[in-house]
Formats: sequence, structure tokens, C-alpha cells
Amino acid sequence: QNPLVQSGGGSVQAGGSLRLSCAASGYIDSSFCMGWFRQVPGKKREEVAAIYIGDSSTHYTDSVMGRFAVVQDVDETTVYLLMTSLKPEDTGTYYCATASCSGPACGGRHCFSVGSGAYRYWGQGTQVTVVS
Repeated sequence: QNPLVQSGGGSVQAGGSLRLSCAASGYIDSSFCMGWFRQVPGKKREEVAAIYIGDSSTHYTDSVMGRFAVVQDVDETTVYLLMTSLKPEDTGTYYCATASCSGPACGGRHCFSVGSGAYRYWGQGTQVTVVS
């Protein structure tokens, strides 16, 4: 059973907003990173954001900075990707994924920098389509 269950997504017009959810069903704790990745057919999977659950620190790729935000529930079991001012180039299948992280280096920037290979569990993906 996949420990990560995604919801949200859909089709919106450019400039609109969407919220994606990633429910970890109690699987994650403060020693985890959660990354959000975007996949477009024919292109390399791109990491768009990451959060370190331990201190809620985040990091974003430049193209979504100021438009996307990763937030977590108080109980740490659900993480959201809030997407605003959406652009057609944000279209893709979005995945959440988790990686463990321990030690003083852990933080949003570190979680982002480790890359997709460090992430063990992945959500099922959800489609986001932004139309102009």
C-alpha cells in the first residue's frame, strides 16, 4: 500500500490557483523531507519545491518562487502545495515524495538539493493543467 496519497489538481485558467494535498497517513515525522516534483511528457522530471518537516523550512525552484508554497498540517501528516498565479508552463503531473533526513544539515534547501534519487516513497501523481 502506497503510504502517500495525493489529491487535488485539475484544470484552471492561467492566473488561477490550485491546492495539491499529499497525505502521509502518519507515516512521516519530523525527520523527513517532502519534495514536490513535476513531470511533463518528454521532459525530465523537475523538482519544484521541498519542505523539511522538522522545522517547516522550504525551498523552491526559481520558476515557482513567490507563486507556490508548501505548507504542512499541524499534525505533520498532510503536506500541501499551494499554487497561485498559475501559468501554462506549470502544466504537468505533480508528485509528492518523501525522504528521511537527520542531522544538522537538514532543512528545506537540503531537502531540495538531494534530488529525486533520495526520495523513497512517491505519491500516485495528480494532473495539473493550466490553460491560457
